[in-house]
Amino acid sequence: MKVMKRPILQALRQIPLLMVMASLMAVAVNHWRETPLPLIDDWSATARLTDRDGKTPAIHLDQAKQLFERKTAIFLDTRPQSQYEDGHISGALSLPWQDVTSAFTEIAGELEDNQTIVTYCDGENCELSHDLAMFLKEMGFTDVRVLINGWTVWQDAGLPSRKTGEADER
Repeated sequence: MKVMKRPILQALRQIPLLMVMASLMAVAVNHWRETPLPLIDDWSATARLTDRDGKTPAIHLDQAKQLFERKTAIFLDTRPQSQYEDGHISGALSLPWQDVTSAFTEIAGELEDNQTIVTYCDGENCELSHDLAMFLKEMGFTDVRVLINGWTVWQDAGLPSRKTGEADER
């Protein structure tokens, strides 16, 4: 029995040492990569949208509110049609990401190339608005912004919204 205990004890001592060595090797390889991965990073929704040049299409609620009040932007709701009908930013158009190809042709005439477009969905981790923003940029629109967690922050701020078939709320 003594013979069997010894290899097990030896393996239990070697496992942590192997893990430390593997971790050090991983850090070293990452350090010498052409584009090293950050060991500590900002994983917020805004940071996830930032490109390599430091530019982000994310827009803060205050900026979106100003664009809304000045009527200098068009808002696009990327959520499914049923959620749009249950409530959306007043004046926003529905462009559900699931039906983007067919829905885009329906509203394309209402969009201008140089107009600010604000896309939004709901939930901080919702990527639909970002996906739509990238789609619109590929279609040639230059000023496309993303209101992160748009519907929730808009409602929480008490800004104008409406349900399909109802008058605007304040």
